[in-house]
Amino acid sequence: MSQSSFTILLGGPLSLTDRLHAAVKNSRFIAADGGMRHAVTLGVVPELWVGDFDSTTPDLRDAFPQVPRQPYPIAKAATDGEIAVSEAIARGARHLILAGALGGERSDHALQHLLYGVELAEQGYDVMMTSGEEEATPLLPGSTELVLPAGSLFSILGFSELSGLFITNARYPLEDFHLPFGSSRTISNVAEGTVRIALASGRAIVLARPYDMTGA
Repeated sequence: MSQSSFTILLGGPLSLTDRLHAAVKNSRFIAADGGMRHAVTLGVVPELWVGDFDSTTPDLRDAFPQVPRQPYPIAKAATDGEIAVSEAIARGARHLILAGALGGERSDHALQHLLYGVELAEQGYDVMMTSGEEEATPLLPGSTELVLPAGSLFSILGFSELSGLFITNARYPLEDFHLPFGSSRTISNVAEGTVRIALASGRAIVLARPYDMTGA
């Protein structure tokens, strides 16, 4: 088990896929409130359970009596997920997987997870957000590689204007491209294997759908 890799169990939907299983294999776990239900899906026992527990059912509470709980009031200045990440960082986390971070009934939480993921990346943490079916990775100035199945979909969502954007090994490559803020130009690209992305300036999220071949 890696001492610096933590998976934060959040409240959004989570599907147990081969990629998710491989990603969390050597991780430590912290659950945020109702995200503890994913511990059942993953077959793990987190080392800590934090939150105001307003989305924790009695059955879920009874299923994990051995997990230390760190309760917070409902009226607080941070989400349960952010508190869980802070606890992971305090325990030495450098690699963070936010499982259950995407989709679900609360669009505000899902969007906040994406924004928070970029902020964590700017602080130097290695971050990935996932629902199992979708994976989101912060994109900052520099270069990165996405190991994706050929034919699978991915999109780049700019959280600012992007300059010097390069995309290679994709159906729609770009070279030294300027992407205006709000543009849909980089939505629904198709991987041709490992996708290589470079960025000169700006901040964005790469949202990949490794099991979605509808663009092939």
